[in-house]
Amino acid sequence: MKEIHISKQDKNQRLDKFLKKYFKGATGGFLYKMLRKKNITLNKTKATGTEILKDGDCIQVFFSDETFEKMRASNNSLRDYECLKKVPYDVNVLYEDDDIIVVNKPCGVLSQKAKEEDISLNEMILSYLIHTNQLDSDNFLKFRPSVANRLDRNTSGIVLTGKTLPGQQMLSEVLKKRTIKKIYHCIVYGEISEPMHITGYLAKDEQTNRVFVSTELFENAKEIQTEYEPLYYNGTYTCLKVHLITGRTHQIRAHLASVGHPIVGDPKYGDAKINQKARETYGIKHQLLHAYSVDFPDGRVFVAPEPKEFKRMMGKKE
Repeated sequence: MKEIHISKQDKNQRLDKFLKKYFKGATGGFLYKMLRKKNITLNKTKATGTEILKDGDCIQVFFSDETFEKMRASNNSLRDYECLKKVPYDVNVLYEDDDIIVVNKPCGVLSQKAKEEDISLNEMILSYLIHTNQLDSDNFLKFRPSVANRLDRNTSGIVLTGKTLPGQQMLSEVLKKRTIKKIYHCIVYGEISEPMHITGYLAKDEQTNRVFVSTELFENAKEIQTEYEPLYYNGTYTCLKVHLITGRTHQIRAHLASVGHPIVGDPKYGDAKINQKARETYGIKHQLLHAYSVDFPDGRVFVAPEPKEFKRMMGKKE
């Protein structure tokens, strides 16, 4: 008999879901059969699999050593863990506690990988947790931390990650309910002198990974709301503080472009001539959009300082 002790990282999930993650080599049917036959028990009592796990619970597993190891994990999961040890883990940590980690993503890095060979911020954070002894192979097989919000490759700034299941659940809830306030900074062409609240409708073309914005409702479109206010103007460009009210794909980039203020450096929704001038004058090679801060409903506020390109372009001292 082997025992699996439930920690804070594992609590608040159904027993059957936990078992399916822990025993990746087993089918759901096999696990439910083991529960019915009491070859798997919870706190020495017969369980159905619907029980919600608590910190301190103990699962008893009456498998042979050979069956236990065979069912415990696929070779792919163990191989993933070993590969992650080799990933660079120099992430810019803004805040960290037992359940979440807040990092400042640099421009040019994917939030999550698009292809198997990609190394994204998600892998870098996992490597960081492994190298700081916060994620061992056993916990990795039970729960794999993942980023809760994503930024485009060429957007910098705050990315949130749940280190534990409770942390991931909390982040998912505040993001889904929009009780977290997300503020972006960006540099746009032209002068904006007054705060604005703009609305519209947005739809995405999955084939081109491009969105379209209109002031009128159209097929498959969803409503969008964006608030912004000027922070400073240098005679040609305005740095904006943007409150993302609805979080649609490419919303800030496409919405601002639709009202005549494209983000500088944006190759998809920006202006080619403006981008070329910014490249030649300031060396700007990507869109100047930065996830600057997040305000949590409990009062915590996290801030990622603007990249150097913002200061250089707006004439501020670095």
